[in-house]
Amino acid sequence: MRILLVELYRPNAVVLGAAVVLDLLFGDPVYPLHPIRLMGRTLSWLEGGLRSIGADGYAGGIALFFLLGFIWVDGTIVVLVAAGVLSWKLLFVIEIFLTYSCLALRDLLKHSWAVETAARAGDLAGARVAIARLVGRDTDRMDLAACRRAAIESLSENLTDGFTSAIAWYIVSGLPGLVLFKVVSTMDSMVGNKTPRYLRFGWCGARLDDVMNFVPARLTWILISVVAVFVPRCSAAKAFRVGWRQHAILPGPNSGWSEAATAGGIQRRLIGPIWMSGQMVTDVWVGDAGDAAAGEDERDVWRASVLVCATGLVFAAIGVGVAGIWMGWWV
Repeated sequence: MRILLVELYRPNAVVLGAAVVLDLLFGDPVYPLHPIRLMGRTLSWLEGGLRSIGADGYAGGIALFFLLGFIWVDGTIVVLVAAGVLSWKLLFVIEIFLTYSCLALRDLLKHSWAVETAARAGDLAGARVAIARLVGRDTDRMDLAACRRAAIESLSENLTDGFTSAIAWYIVSGLPGLVLFKVVSTMDSMVGNKTPRYLRFGWCGARLDDVMNFVPARLTWILISVVAVFVPRCSAAKAFRVGWRQHAILPGPNSGWSEAATAGGIQRRLIGPIWMSGQMVTDVWVGDAGDAAAGEDERDVWRASVLVCATGLVFAAIGVGVAGIWMGWWV
């Protein structure tokens, strides 16, 4: 039993490789009992209980983290141990399934390409509907170029949170570490908003998300810069330079690294005027000042998709290699 528990905290190269392949082949399936959706429902249930007893401030948010983490991390360990006792094959299948359920590279590509498909058809209404699934902006003010820019921004920003950070935490501490990361990520997405309702209650989830994405975000920036060397019409030098100099333009300590690096890499400027609730919230641009704004060229989303996908796959390959070292494959 003790040996099994230790093994659960070690990354498995075969499990990780299989999970990445499943994500690329099938994407994130939509069904009611999806582990991450169940995690979100658990969070909502816990939030309701905590608020009902008046724990709706900082302490309530911290309690939410410990309760949600206990239910899902410890629950995952119990399931895996039980499966391992019954059959190592069953354990292997469940571990692959849960790891696969925590990755989202294909879905990032699918949603961004839905915007581009509508844009290429000249379907502004369709592009606005597609981009509304990714961003919370006033889409009625967005033209096709703005829709394309937003798709690239969402694709590059979520590369870290949706894929490379997940792999990084799996490498650090196996499936329990990956599940803990998804607990924090789910908290950040559901209660981490800076609204009156969640400013204090969501503080814990938002800050933990910053901490857990801190190193992966910077590794992703470096890797985007390296991968850009091999992608046609991309610039490795600009990816590195723009990522370093302009990451802080975007809110938060992490999201700007991959987004700014992608802007430099594809040699296009991102962001521009953004409207929310009838007000312009920003009109800044990220990217090299000499580059054109993204979105006018129909190849922009394609080039960004190739750069992001290649970066994710290289990160995954490195992860599999590191897991192989943990397993003693290369010794």
